[in-house]
Amino acid sequence: MTTPRLKTSQPVRTAIFPVAGLGTRFLPATKATPKELLPVLDRPLLQFAIDEARAAGIERMIFVSHPSKSAIERYVHADEELSATLREKGKHQIADHLDDAAIDPEAEQAHFVMQPEPLGLGHAVLCAADEVLPGPVAVILPDDLIMGEPGCLSEMLDAYAEAGAGHMVATMEVARDEVSAYGVLDPLGDAEGQMVRASGMVEKPDAEKAPSLQAVVGRYVLDASIFDDLRNQEPGLGGEIQLTDAIAKGVERVGLCGFRFSGQRFDCGSKAGMLRATLAYAGMHEEFHPVLQTEAPLAMAAE
Repeated sequence: MTTPRLKTSQPVRTAIFPVAGLGTRFLPATKATPKELLPVLDRPLLQFAIDEARAAGIERMIFVSHPSKSAIERYVHADEELSATLREKGKHQIADHLDDAAIDPEAEQAHFVMQPEPLGLGHAVLCAADEVLPGPVAVILPDDLIMGEPGCLSEMLDAYAEAGAGHMVATMEVARDEVSAYGVLDPLGDAEGQMVRASGMVEKPDAEKAPSLQAVVGRYVLDASIFDDLRNQEPGLGGEIQLTDAIAKGVERVGLCGFRFSGQRFDCGSKAGMLRATLAYAGMHEEFHPVLQTEAPLAMAAE
């Protein structure tokens, strides 16, 4: 199969953040706090995702949330009362930090839509369809934390116009015994720099049957036709609408490309991944080095 080579002239102006999940793996912490607001040290997972979108020049951020997770909307917007209280107490630096983290309504657009039932990632993306700006869209999964400069989405958007494919997915090489936990790219030949052209994806294949070791992780840049494909997508296992299936449906029309990002990815949907991310982030800040040096021998001794 030969995929089309498309020149994408429209910019990517919208990013969709699926944040409706209930975070059951982190209960009881997520009973009151959405998993996207769990901190890596003092920086919530969602803040990493927002800042990554900002750095990539995204104009509109659409948060696909759940009615029980109103804390996300409160977090995203500025808290003028809290900021004023901090300034009255002379804590201007902290107030400035909070103001910088919040959405600036004069420079940024934040839209919230609800996904009342957990009907799959594809359904979450489809919930945002009426709010997106014209052109391709990005999808960022906040619990897939990718640390690095430039950010993963910035790298992808820089490459997207020349990729020759309407759908681009972030990929990383994993060990063969790990491929069954991921969607895996089915490549068309060798990589071209950071890009891997593909004929499709295989969802969670058996290790011995996997077409490659290029695992798809939580960053997507998708042609606008993805919404029509999602509307026509039949529900799969558990009644869920899968984004992977809708991407596969459009491959022959718009093409598919994997992008091998340069940053380090942490699966913060798992406790082990969250711990790894916290340690890595602490290692980037000199003030925590004495703690890491002290605690590491104790941790090893306890094993």
